[in-house]
Amino acid sequence: MKDLDIKFPLDKFERLIIDIGWESLDEWFNFWNNQRNILSIDQYWNNKVNDDWIWGLALPIFSQAYKFKNYFSDRKIIGISALPGTGKTTLGKWLEAISLKLNFKIAVISIDDFYLPSDEMKLAIKNNPWNVSRGFPGSHSVKLMHEKLLNWKINGELNVPVFDKSLRNGLGDRSHWRLDNPDLLILEGWFLGIKPYPIDINDPFINTMNLSPNESSYIYNIQNNLNEYLDIWTLIDKIWHLKPLKIEYMNSWKKDQEKEMFLQKGNALKDEKLSNFLRMLNVSIPHKSFDFINSYALLLIDQERNLIEAGLNL
Repeated sequence: MKDLDIKFPLDKFERLIIDIGWESLDEWFNFWNNQRNILSIDQYWNNKVNDDWIWGLALPIFSQAYKFKNYFSDRKIIGISALPGTGKTTLGKWLEAISLKLNFKIAVISIDDFYLPSDEMKLAIKNNPWNVSRGFPGSHSVKLMHEKLLNWKINGELNVPVFDKSLRNGLGDRSHWRLDNPDLLILEGWFLGIKPYPIDINDPFINTMNLSPNESSYIYNIQNNLNEYLDIWTLIDKIWHLKPLKIEYMNSWKKDQEKEMFLQKGNALKDEKLSNFLRMLNVSIPHKSFDFINSYALLLIDQERNLIEAGLNL
């Protein structure tokens, strides 16, 4: 890997690769380097992606999926926990496409695909202090999500809703249902793996959030809602946590993401709606919660999304 433009230490990374199932980093690199012709990197990332993103994140996740498919008989779910705007959607499209070239099928779905239908959503988000239309724990059909994931694990049939964020003038809604029979499932979400965090107004981590009185009372509801997601997390076999050095980096990433969606679909969060959504993302879940995700792998990124560390979360 000496000729690649990577900034993360290779010692931790090699331990991750060996744990996934390869004899050494060299063996792993040679295996995928010989498959370069089918990786379709330029097709999905348009030359805007660095070597570290491909070799430090995308291929290691795919490597685990590959090993799961070839060496385990039961159906596996890999989780990707990453904040909005990180690049999960592009990664997911690539993982789905590349798996077909190696004769197995990955389906990537989002927690957001299980957002409540519009009528139920109105009740679920009523009186939230940010006046947002979705996004926080409590705005999803959690029982439906658990049922559909468990059903796939048992019989291999995937039948899940697909949420389109551009519908209803950017409020979003379910657009259709996806029927599929993948060999492996990847579930992604911005608070995937998060567990309830004891809220104490004297906690220094809570104090730094500068919450308004309405926000302070509402995040108790959110912590209570998080309990409903715990059964979902137990269905995930391995969680990969893509974590920024500072959560604030998400603000510019999310703004860029919404600009891109507006160019593509003509609808997106803008101005006050975008500011309110960013505020929700920043304070609805205490930042300290992200330190306690029970992840298999931890990948740290800087403000430019350069991968600066990749390894097992020990």
